Amino acid sequence: MSDTQVNIELDCRGLNCPLPILKTKKAIDNLNSGETLKMVATDPGSTNDMNAWTKRTGNELVSHEQDGNDYIFIIRKK
Repeated sequence: MSDTQVNIELDCRGLNCPLPILKTKKAIDNLNSGETLKMVATDPGSTNDMNAWTKRTGNELVSHEQDGNDYIFIIRKK
């Protein structure tokens, strides 16, 4: 896992699309440019969703990994 400093953590376990993306967007909106968010989801579709969302919005997907049923994303605000 990335050793990037995380400014805020968001637990989206148990939520299905589109809720993890909507909650991630809301959390990112509250960060300053360059700050990072750690989001954890259990929805397998979140991997494709987060890749597409970060590319579309210009935010950086710093890292992504799977730990059991958890999909862990580190996102840096543009």
